Formats: sequence, C-alpha cells, structure tokens
Amino acid sequence: MTDTPGLLGPAEIRGLAAELDVRPTKKLGQNFVHDANTVRRIVDLAGVGAGDVVLEVGPGLGSLTLGLLGTGARVVAVEIDPVLAGRLPETVRAHAPASVEALTVLGADALRLRANQLPEPPTALVANLPYNVAVPVVLHLLAELPSLCHVLVMVQTEVADRMAAGPGSRVYGVPSVKLAWYGSARKVAAVPRAVFWPVPNVDSSLVAFERGEPRGGADRAAVFAAVDAAFSQRRKTLRAALAAWAGSAERAGELLVAAGIDPRTRGEQLTVDDFARLAALV
Repeated sequence: MTDTPGLLGPAEIRGLAAELDVRPTKKLGQNFVHDANTVRRIVDLAGVGAGDVVLEVGPGLGSLTLGLLGTGARVVAVEIDPVLAGRLPETVRAHAPASVEALTVLGADALRLRANQLPEPPTALVANLPYNVAVPVVLHLLAELPSLCHVLVMVQTEVADRMAAGPGSRVYGVPSVKLAWYGSARKVAAVPRAVFWPVPNVDSSLVAFERGEPRGGADRAAVFAAVDAAFSQRRKTLRAALAAWAGSAERAGELLVAAGIDPRTRGEQLTVDDFARLAALV
C-alpha cells in the first residue's frame, strides 16, 4: 500500500529500485522523490491540468509522473535510463490505470531531444532535473520547443539562485541572462533534503518560469555569444572582456558606446535588453 492512494511512498520507491536493481548514480543525478506531499506541492505549483501536455525530464521511478497524470494532463516522460524508461508504464498501470493512455515514454537524452520526436507540442515542462545538466536542459528545451510556455523545475538551490537572479546580483551570470531572453524566472520554494532517496548533499529549490513574447532586433546566437564573452572574465570591464568578441578592445568600446553602455561597467550590470542592443550592432 502507498501512503497516499496513487502516489509512491518510501517503501514503493525502495521496492522498485530493488526490483530493477537500480543503484542511483551521481553521473545521472539520480535522487528520487519519495514524499507524496512534496509531489502534490510541485504539481500544485506547476498549475497544470486537463488541457496541458506536460514534458517531464528524468521521471525516474515515477513519483512525479503519477502526480502529473492525476491532474488530467497528458505526460511525455523523457528518460535516458533504459531500465527506468521501460518500467514506467507498468508503474502507472499499477497505480493509476485510468491514466495509462495519457502517458508517453521516450527513451532519450533531453539535451538532444528534438520537437519531431514528441507526439504533440508540450505546453509545460515540469521536472526534477539532474543538477549537473539542469540549465543546459532548460535552455535547450526552450529553444527547441516554442510551445513550452510554463516551466517548473527542481534544481540545486545554488543553481536556482543563478537562474532567477537579476542584474547587479552577485550570482547574476550567463544562466540568468539567457533565461531572461525567453521570459522570466523566479525561485518559488525550497525542498527539504529528506524527501529524496538517496538524500543529496545539496539543498534543492523549485524555479518557475513563464515564457515572454518573442524578441526581435537581434539574433539569439549573437546575443548569447556576447553574454558568454562578457562573463568569461567577470572582473574585467566590458571593454576588456569583449575585446576578443568584438575584434579588439577599441572596437568593443565603440560598440558599447553606440549601444548606450558605459565601457567601464561589467557584465553583471547589463540586462538582457542591453546585450540584445549590443549584439544588434555587430
């Protein structure tokens, strides 16, 4: 019996892992949520329902998958581990038989996922992401899947702080600016270590993201190249940090002045619109 009907508790998680001979690995960032209340909280904050197609990356043993299916949403679960991907439909059949048809499982690497692999365009991304690839996965999926309007991901708290940081913050950097290109991110809740098995040695937080209007005026690749250059040498002024990107420090200074940016400032002071204005001049 589960501690909550339809959802997995600690005994089910450990039982499934033993049955599949799954030993959570740091390489794949596997820390499985075994607390039903945490799953309910994530699903509630995600705000998904019967009209949504939810993309879940790294469903693992299925805790969050069952919670998402319980809302009436259709779920496309992308799992890189073939053993876990193969077992997930059976888990759903056992705990939520009425939702089996609403689940699609793809054995794939989310970092290489393409839109044409999905049965239909997803409207939301909800996931407990492997911490070592959290930001690259979110950025890749936002670029590849323009239908993704809402995101709620569980990541390492340090990463969550970077994702949601604004200009001038000590942790504002490349992830902050690149996410801001697509919309707005905010940290919405902390997640206790005790709800995971195995217990991670880092703190976790939930980050919510809403896609904004498509940006015009500058090419995304050009903007991101400027962002990468500006933060590659954080302690240098933008005139110096952007020298290689612009061709010379003198040219970088000219472009910055033309964009209305003080060449003596540093990358952490610029908004995504500042970077877009700068990149549009190249």
